[in-house]
Amino acid sequence: MLVLSCPKCKYTKTSSDVKVATIPKIIEQPQKESIAVIGKEEQKLRVLPTMRVECPKCGNNLAYVWQVQTRGSDESSTQFFRCTKCNYTFREYS
Repeated sequence: MLVLSCPKCKYTKTSSDVKVATIPKIIEQPQKESIAVIGKEEQKLRVLPTMRVECPKCGNNLAYVWQVQTRGSDESSTQFFRCTKCNYTFREYS
């Protein structure tokens, strides 16, 4: 005999009062890779620090700067620059 009960209000029903339904089969689908979409307004935001360095393309003297460890961990990192005027990206090896 099947008895259903509510843990909150303690209401119970026996199997004679309940119609038994089949439980639907659960199908698991693989996770899809998520893609971040950045709007045009957000792309205009510049939060990187700037440094005075001459752009080899347009001659502007201000560029955004960041560092990336591109080689082995025992070697120095590579410093990248992006011109604030023409968006040209160039690098400096240490």
